[in-house]
Amino acid sequence: MKGFASLLVLSTLATSAFAHTIFQQLYVNGVDQGHINGIRVPDYDGPITDVTSNDVICNGGINPFHQPMSKTVITVPAGAQVTTEWHHTLAGADPSDSADPIDPSHKGPVIVYMAQIPDATQSSVTGLKWFKIYEDGLTSDGKWGVDRLIANKGKVTITVPSCIAAGQYLLRAELIALHAASSYPGAQLYMECAQLKVTGGGNTSPATVSFPGAYAGTDPGIKINIYQPLSSYTIPGPSVFSCSGAGSGPAAPPASPTSPAPTTVQSPVPPPTSSSTQGTAAQYAQCGGVGYTGPTTCASPFSCVKSSEYYSQCL
Repeated sequence: MKGFASLLVLSTLATSAFAHTIFQQLYVNGVDQGHINGIRVPDYDGPITDVTSNDVICNGGINPFHQPMSKTVITVPAGAQVTTEWHHTLAGADPSDSADPIDPSHKGPVIVYMAQIPDATQSSVTGLKWFKIYEDGLTSDGKWGVDRLIANKGKVTITVPSCIAAGQYLLRAELIALHAASSYPGAQLYMECAQLKVTGGGNTSPATVSFPGAYAGTDPGIKINIYQPLSSYTIPGPSVFSCSGAGSGPAAPPASPTSPAPTTVQSPVPPPTSSSTQGTAAQYAQCGGVGYTGPTTCASPFSCVKSSEYYSQCL
């Protein structure tokens, strides 16, 4: 308990200046499965910005897994509703924190994938084949998936496909913050994986993608200026898998991101400073950290602020 308490304090201090977030709790048909139980949560909840890195699979890497990693495998009937819950720090819900579950400036989509795996507790997650079961992007009212997550106090409810085969799976829940995505790397990807055992089900084999590989730095859903008038937004990755064979939108949000293009929206937030030809990093963009190879000088008037040895950001 002492070690975990120290972790919570460090996590809170590390994230107090940044709008980080972490998926840390799962519900099955409304039943809480326990805080960080059955979820591969990292010690540090910063973003991944390199879409070609293995870190985009289940996080980790620059955000080391919390030790000991949970060995729980959560049983989920095929066709069940599962709810992911996100918060700013590993301390959980904090009504006094204006950035809980994530800062409102971090507009972007919410996406969920699944991949079958021989053992949901195995350490290696490379080489898995992922299929998308949920997405929620920009809708015609000008709201983003992240806006709806915040309004629902960090929770997003999805349906596990009823036709997939029984077995062990990883569920990869992801938020993509686009506030600094006008240049690459700028989009901030937050993801964690829950360890599942799916029961019942059928024998349908969804079309799959790989991580890394599902996203490219030039994808319009990864590199985009969200402060311009937007008539549409292309959510990165494949279509949502459906047991009926249709690649339709999400089951839960109030309006499908794949419905007719939303009306033109102008964000009230002023645009961040773009990267210049001299290779400066934009406001909120990464500007340093172990393994980082991008620009280390911030566009005026911003400064490169160190959060940890792994991550610095223009603020």
